Amino acid sequence: MSKYFIERPIFAWVIAIVVMLGGVLAISSMSVNQYPSIAPPAIEVSITYPGASADTLQKTSVQVIEQKLNGIDHLRYLESNSNGDGSASIIVTFDQGTDPDIAQVQVQNKVSLAESQLPNEVVQQGISVTKYQLNFMMVVGLYSDNPALSNGDLGDILVSRMQDPIARTPGVGTFLVMGSEYAMRVWLDPAKLYKYSLVPSDVSAAIKAQNVQVSSGRLGGLPTIPNGKFSSTIIGKTRFEKTQQFENILLKVNLDGSQVRLKDVANVELGPEDYSITSTYNGKPSAGIALRLSSGANVLDTANGIRKTLDGIKSSLPSGVHIIYPYDTSPVVSASIHEVVKTLVEAIILVFFVMLIFLQNLRATIITTMVVPVVLLGTFCVLYICGYSINTLTMFGMVLAIGLLVDDAIVVVGNVARVMHEEGLAPKEATIKSMEQVQGALFGIAMVLSAVLLPMAFFSGSTGIIYRQFSITIVTAMALSVLMALIFTPALCVTILKPAKHDAKTTGFAGWFNRNFEKGTLRYTSSVTGILSKRTFFMLVYLGIVVVTCFLFTRVPTTFLPDEDQRVMLLQVTLPSNAAPARTQKVLDEMRQYMLTSEKETVESVYVANGFSFAGRGPNTGMAFVMLKDWEERQDPSMKLNAIAERAMKHFAGMKDGIALALVPPAVMELGNSTGFDFFLQDLSGKGHDELVKTMNKFLAMAHKDPRLTMVRHNGMEDEPQFKLDIDDERARSLGVSISDINDTLSAAWGSSYINQFMYNDRVKRVYIQGNAASRVTPEDLNRWYVRNNTGTMVPFSAFGSGEWIYGTPRAERFNGIAAVNIMGSPASGYSSGEATKAVMEIFNKLEPGYRIMWHGLSYEEQLSGSQTTSLYTISVIIVFLCLAALYESWSVPFSVLLVVPLGVLGTILGVLIRNMQNDVFFQVGLLTTVGLAAKNAILIVEFAKDIHEKEGKDIVSAAIDAAKLRLRPIIMTSIAFILGVFPLTISNGAGAGSQHSIGTAVVGGMLTATFLAIFFVPLFYVFVMRIFSRGKNKPSDPGDEKHLPVKAVNREGEVGHE
Repeated sequence: MSKYFIERPIFAWVIAIVVMLGGVLAISSMSVNQYPSIAPPAIEVSITYPGASADTLQKTSVQVIEQKLNGIDHLRYLESNSNGDGSASIIVTFDQGTDPDIAQVQVQNKVSLAESQLPNEVVQQGISVTKYQLNFMMVVGLYSDNPALSNGDLGDILVSRMQDPIARTPGVGTFLVMGSEYAMRVWLDPAKLYKYSLVPSDVSAAIKAQNVQVSSGRLGGLPTIPNGKFSSTIIGKTRFEKTQQFENILLKVNLDGSQVRLKDVANVELGPEDYSITSTYNGKPSAGIALRLSSGANVLDTANGIRKTLDGIKSSLPSGVHIIYPYDTSPVVSASIHEVVKTLVEAIILVFFVMLIFLQNLRATIITTMVVPVVLLGTFCVLYICGYSINTLTMFGMVLAIGLLVDDAIVVVGNVARVMHEEGLAPKEATIKSMEQVQGALFGIAMVLSAVLLPMAFFSGSTGIIYRQFSITIVTAMALSVLMALIFTPALCVTILKPAKHDAKTTGFAGWFNRNFEKGTLRYTSSVTGILSKRTFFMLVYLGIVVVTCFLFTRVPTTFLPDEDQRVMLLQVTLPSNAAPARTQKVLDEMRQYMLTSEKETVESVYVANGFSFAGRGPNTGMAFVMLKDWEERQDPSMKLNAIAERAMKHFAGMKDGIALALVPPAVMELGNSTGFDFFLQDLSGKGHDELVKTMNKFLAMAHKDPRLTMVRHNGMEDEPQFKLDIDDERARSLGVSISDINDTLSAAWGSSYINQFMYNDRVKRVYIQGNAASRVTPEDLNRWYVRNNTGTMVPFSAFGSGEWIYGTPRAERFNGIAAVNIMGSPASGYSSGEATKAVMEIFNKLEPGYRIMWHGLSYEEQLSGSQTTSLYTISVIIVFLCLAALYESWSVPFSVLLVVPLGVLGTILGVLIRNMQNDVFFQVGLLTTVGLAAKNAILIVEFAKDIHEKEGKDIVSAAIDAAKLRLRPIIMTSIAFILGVFPLTISNGAGAGSQHSIGTAVVGGMLTATFLAIFFVPLFYVFVMRIFSRGKNKPSDPGDEKHLPVKAVNREGEVGHE
């Protein structure tokens, strides 16, 4: 195959150019993301029951829907929460790999079956079924320079003009509007209703009767009379459009002819449809919409689409109204990709100079470097065909693959140069002869690393998705690298490579370098001889290294993902139960003021939402979306996200009026809103809400005393005083009062009763009736409301009703259909999430039986990842062993090679311990890569020593010493090239630095020990194992193998080092 392209170098160039063109086209078509879609797909069912309590909502609606959702394919778990403001959501989470569109249809079908059993008020409000992600992707807001515009005005502009175009943007999933559009608010006065013997149901009936849209047909409509001359549409009654039309609605005509109109008993005005959430931007009135990404969508494309959509709307906004993006997770995507691309370029440059120093031939160095863009672009093409995106994981794979690509080229170029130098052949003849020798070695090299990396592609869960990105990228690059080494590199050798001058490597810098390297080689050979003469002692040293490595491995703290600076932070505050919104706003203003003054060097903006937090919705909760300045402006460690959050927590710890938390988003933001652990405590025995709360409080009390845990809290709302009404049905009936009239009056007066719709600025809006604010403040105000009996007499509430204060929950939570509470927390400083998880389980085991912990979100993925780690390592090592045994028809070679693995692992562990890092999924990828590279280095020495021993008849010790001496230079060259290629990852700064540090430190540390310890220990392992297997020699290789084994070893050596 190679000879064919050696004879046709232009054909080889054509293939390379086609591969590169395919890669360029693929890159232009591939989506860009920070990570692939790692979070499991989820569907959210949202319902609203105006005026209902959390308990009522949960019992009448949520449970009904939950029961219908059983039996859906690939269901992982479902969770629900019901809020005191009448809203509820049920989130159905599926296993990874489930098609979110099919999942949405299945959920929609199940919800449809439940509608007949739901209260009419819930169905009337509408039930939405949408794709869901846990975190907010972006907050789009409005603020105005005009002080005359209020939150309500901005909310109406946002919903009326911006919400629908934003929601139609591809990639946008569910959203939360922090503000509200206008509705026609009818504020009832109970005293005036009593005066005219009216009840709220009279008002609602009158509005329904007079605010209607009637289809009145046509004059002369078909069928019509013969010879009809015209046809015309009849316009009947239409929906109202103005406040005055509502004010003039006729409610009653008295016997004396006087009329009672709506304005006589109520105040009618335009006002927000929902008053539960208000917001400010840097202290100015504002309205906003918090957007979640649709399952499987691309955050960068979606964010760009939203900005493009809103750019077309800007001109239609009132003067002085500005669109803002106070919370945006998309900058980290492009910034993190930019950082990895920069690292990739740095790696290529560093590798080029290392090769130039060792090869001391510019033409040879250029040939090896030219292969890199061809293979990388070809890899992009394959990734595009397989449906992958450009993300930090695939780009990390590219960085790690550079060493491999260069190694394959070095295999070819180095051997061609050797043949030209030793045999004096012309480039073409030398290339033909060389390729006959090395092509077997190229396939062998690829097999070793594939054996390590391919098992990673078959793991499940989020960890499997992460591993798969690396595995497919590197294995693809390896395959293309081998093809290019057989097709493109030989053609380059023929056309570019020239014989080196005989004195080129003995004078100047090259001469100085070679002389010093030769001196080092002599000292190295002497050391290896000394080690082999004291084999027992150094095997004991090796055993000691293994013991130390195992011990240190247990000391590395574990976590799922490293901490990242995402340039965004969330502040969450919870005040005591029943705190008024004004009181909450005062605390939020203090938090905003601190961030904009004390942290002015790092904070760009603060967007505050009053009435909403991840713990629940209510007047005593609030959130602040903090946008930090660009990473380039925050180079100092004290200006990093974690440092800012730590200072904020210390400052807010002294807050007297509430509990504030600084939440740092995880590395993969779609997996949660903050780092740390997340689980539900289920009430399996059905002991009831009160017992569940007691058990939770007991858990929290013990958790607060544990030094391994911090910020442990109930991610919900504390029970609050609630006023429970008691209606005496018998007394009501004796007074001639209908129970339905009582319910209607209470719902309309104290809740908010939806009537119908009206037109405002050509948009359909809603009409609500409710008691005015002064008539629903204290329990005594109930007596201001009357219900008309069957004789027309107005009966006060006190005649048949009473009430009492109780404690109840403003937020009811369930997990998998069982009552539960959501508990979240973080590991204390100096502890990992793995240690925090262990602490949680220890505390849980001290609780009374009847409860269960169910991990959720990020913690679920971490538990799944931890359960797979051991099997991943085990399978990888076994497959490497079997591949080596099959490849070399020997059991001794695999043992000799695998003994080197702990040496690489030692460096990996030392690296992360010295830098105070943790064992996360990126560390594990780096560790497995190191195992493969260390194995390749060992193969080169062991296989060559075996060849010398069997073919040249030298004793085992001499063969090992000779092999080590011959292989030293290529091993050092390729290992240093690889280490320097990955080194930029270890010192990166800015977006995505956490994951870069993790994988870079693991690989660099592992390769340092795998190289500089292995070159001394591998000859020892070979001798040690061969003594054991001395009676079972492998059958001799054929003469062709004998020729190329040294080259094969050299080349593989280099390849391993680079990989």
